[in-house]
Amino acid sequence: MSQPTEQQVMEALSKVNDPELHRDLVSLDMVKDLRIEPEGKVSLRVDLTTPACPMKDRIREDVEAAVRAVPGVKEVNLTFGAQVRRAQREAETLIPQVKHVILVGAGKGGVGKSTVALNLAVALQQEGAKVGLLDTDFYGPSVPLMTGLDQKPTSKDGRTLEPLEAHGLKVMSIGFLVDPDQAMVWRGPMLHSAVTQLLRDVNWGALDYLVLDLPPGTGDVPLSLSQLVKASGIVLVSTPQDVALADVVKAKTMFDRVSIPILGLVENMSSFACPHCSGTTSIFSEGGGRKAAEAMGIPLLGEIPLDLAIRVGGDKGVPVTVEHPDSAQARAFREMARKVAGRISVETHQVRLPIFQMGAR
Repeated sequence: MSQPTEQQVMEALSKVNDPELHRDLVSLDMVKDLRIEPEGKVSLRVDLTTPACPMKDRIREDVEAAVRAVPGVKEVNLTFGAQVRRAQREAETLIPQVKHVILVGAGKGGVGKSTVALNLAVALQQEGAKVGLLDTDFYGPSVPLMTGLDQKPTSKDGRTLEPLEAHGLKVMSIGFLVDPDQAMVWRGPMLHSAVTQLLRDVNWGALDYLVLDLPPGTGDVPLSLSQLVKASGIVLVSTPQDVALADVVKAKTMFDRVSIPILGLVENMSSFACPHCSGTTSIFSEGGGRKAAEAMGIPLLGEIPLDLAIRVGGDKGVPVTVEHPDSAQARAFREMARKVAGRISVETHQVRLPIFQMGAR
């Protein structure tokens, strides 16, 4: 039997679609380093649109099946890379090397928004992305405690601050710059100026994702951010009870008004898993997040359990995704992170689509 050719393999791959983008891998320029080796061995790399791709296993199966169906192919050696793509839009002047800004917000306090933001950032980093975490909750910054960082940022050039690092993340918070016992009595213009400086005057470097932990509610900081950066989307966090869900609906309305895409809803403290009997109890009602997401027409990104390990990790500065990476809680955060990354890839593709089409064959 004759050797397969590159043209035959590429033709086969042109019939394999990215399950979320609904276009073939060839026209998306995801097929790299294709080599036809002796005895029918085919080697190639597929560059995903994010290292946290939720459809990686599906793509692997489809690619291997398509290539093996080419006459003469005996073996397929498939590897994966990732190239996070920036949406085709005006350049960000404050953070030009950051490809995507992810906001994490909530309609009210006390729903675990900072816990979700931190573990989302860590999970994305664990998948292979370059990630930063910015705490913009000026009145109640919790990221310093939750990351275990207590030192002051330094400057190498006298103009920009170097972010601190924890758990593979670049981290910045107003809590690093002020006395922890000092109350922040700031009005809107001061908050706007502080947000600007934490974006512009921090040496974030090249990042795939910068996760911003917002203050609760719909006040000055979210409005300032809508003016300062082109966020790729916001993750809304709520607990299952009605009062929290009512507030998250209001938050969605505000972000809709300022044209920030809603990536989806995370139901935090979804249920309590007893460490002794392994039973689960829905302390804050049941199914509220799913119903609210359906009513708002947005995806439910995850249901995060209420668990002692999450609280303990947050208090001692080691998130559960780091300390207990194989736990059900960590798996829930990683699944959420993959869904967020997938949603951003879809949003980015939709923005870039007209440009792709202009160059399509």
